[in-house]
Amino acid sequence: MMIDGRKWRSGTASHQPIFGLHAMSPTSEVSNLCLGKTVRDSRTDIIGSISAVSSSLIVGKAGPMVHTGACVASLLSQGGSKKYGLTWRWLRFFKNDRDRRDLVTCGSAAGIAAAFRAPVGGVLFALEEMASWWRSGLLWRTFFTTAVVAIVLRAFIDLCLSGKCGLFGRGGLIMFDVYSANVSYHLADVPPVLLLGIIGGILGSLYNFLLDKLLRIYNLINEKGIFYKVFLACLISIFTSCLLFGLPWIATCRPCPADTSEECPTIGRSGNYKKFQCPDGYYNDLASLIFNTNDDAIRNLFSKGTNDEFQYSSILIFFSTCYFLSIFSYGVVAPVGLFVPVIVTGASYGRFVGMLVGAHSNLNHGLYAVLGAASFLGGSMRMTVSLCVVILELTNNLLLLPLIMLVLLVSKTVADAFNGNIYDLIMKAKGFPYLETHAEPYMRQLSVSDIVTGPLQLFQGIERVGNIVHVLRTTKHNGFPVIDEPPLSESPVLFGIILRAHLVTLLKKKAFLSTPVLPGGSDASKQFSAGDFAKRGSGNSDRIEDVVLTEEEMEMFIDLHPFTNASPFTVVETMSLAKALTLFREVGLRHMLVIPKISRGSPVVGILTRHDFMPEHILGLHPLLVRSRWKRLRLRFPPLSKLF
Repeated sequence: MMIDGRKWRSGTASHQPIFGLHAMSPTSEVSNLCLGKTVRDSRTDIIGSISAVSSSLIVGKAGPMVHTGACVASLLSQGGSKKYGLTWRWLRFFKNDRDRRDLVTCGSAAGIAAAFRAPVGGVLFALEEMASWWRSGLLWRTFFTTAVVAIVLRAFIDLCLSGKCGLFGRGGLIMFDVYSANVSYHLADVPPVLLLGIIGGILGSLYNFLLDKLLRIYNLINEKGIFYKVFLACLISIFTSCLLFGLPWIATCRPCPADTSEECPTIGRSGNYKKFQCPDGYYNDLASLIFNTNDDAIRNLFSKGTNDEFQYSSILIFFSTCYFLSIFSYGVVAPVGLFVPVIVTGASYGRFVGMLVGAHSNLNHGLYAVLGAASFLGGSMRMTVSLCVVILELTNNLLLLPLIMLVLLVSKTVADAFNGNIYDLIMKAKGFPYLETHAEPYMRQLSVSDIVTGPLQLFQGIERVGNIVHVLRTTKHNGFPVIDEPPLSESPVLFGIILRAHLVTLLKKKAFLSTPVLPGGSDASKQFSAGDFAKRGSGNSDRIEDVVLTEEEMEMFIDLHPFTNASPFTVVETMSLAKALTLFREVGLRHMLVIPKISRGSPVVGILTRHDFMPEHILGLHPLLVRSRWKRLRLRFPPLSKLF
């Protein structure tokens, strides 16, 4: 995979900011991952997500909706699609790195808002988990986007509540208002809540560990070709269907409660009381969870006044099934998400803990299910603020705020002692150079010059065409320093930096000079407009291999001065690496030039990209730091072979 002009493999790469999936300009990781999507890709995501969620797979729709939102935003930012006749001239104003990444960030936030009707949660999700560069302008843009999503979604929900959506559950299109009981708790209820947080942290870290290992195995299978991808997906789907259909036979039939307000048993629609081979007046509690949609299963687990609805064995079986099937289902060739499976799994063991505590607590079983879902989300995804707000918007109950905050903080703290969050593990496995918000302590021991690697490719202010073509064909770098030397200046000085795409445009337009002239003596810049250098649509960028030049043209010259960014970000070679990382990430840079502290031959020491700030790259250059560097607390257990 090529990222920022260099191959990214085994944890080393140079990467341009992704929407700004953390530079998905400079805004976030998710956004750069989606810049290559088109109308066809978005349509595939939508159809694939609907098919996967409606099948037997234990998967969710939140992830694909985030991806789809990012892809649609990326499509708009490149002016639309000429192939499908969806183009608007006014969109050309967004054809630049920063606006494109801002739009992709807004699209990703809209995905979360649409999945859970959580407009504020979508904004915070983009801020906490996706964006590596944030500013006030981006904040109100994402908020406006999610507000529009909430209004449109409200209209569709009203339509569904009127009975015009067929067999949808009572919640309509999404889960909402799934726990509306008044919450009253005391100090004695805190220990069980803390226990839920600890359990969620342990189970979440184990979940991440198993999922990371399984995804690596799936990757080896998927690399063999499309047949293996489809075969694996079909195999998992068939196994899941057989398992889910067979498990309810284990559970025993239970008599319908006399005080229920719902039809019991439920036949032919979603509901809490599935009959499944039981006689009249009885229901199968395990089938009520399995043979419902994930959304309705969550409503069943979250529901109040149903403390006697489920058996201990049914909840344990359902929890174990969801826990492992969600791991096996993720990573197949289908656009799937983790949010909903994690909520279902957490709600099941939360309900089980509530059943164990029973009369010793003032909290009902449905509330324990809500807290269990929060603990498992915190243990696997390690988010706090955004998850807290999403759950509050999901339940529409502000009284849950203190308990959700407590359980999220405990589960995240416990899980952080074992491994990283699921998104970091997946990005590391895929080789995406994601920059953390903090600098590792060992970075404070290094200066910028300690990680600069060569050789450095430079261009003169007036450069021969043949030299430019040779450098572009022999390297994959995306940015090149431009310097001036005598007679253009008294001594070598840094003029600025020019991008590969701009150089290819100059070569394609053949803005050449027969002889080198002093800056200002040529009018090559008059041959171009701003649109010639606008950000191209994904997959439509010009390539140096497509530029055909004659021998005579190769001996001509290009004046790079009018097309060079004359105010690049620079750091002195003696600057602390930790400070340079903070500057690079917070400003949302793609390239950072390193200049010498003391004037010498070259005015540029090197150029830094994301690749150079990755721990794998730094520790590869300085292996002695591997033992001395201080890490966050991680519990390390000896191999099993040493225990016996």
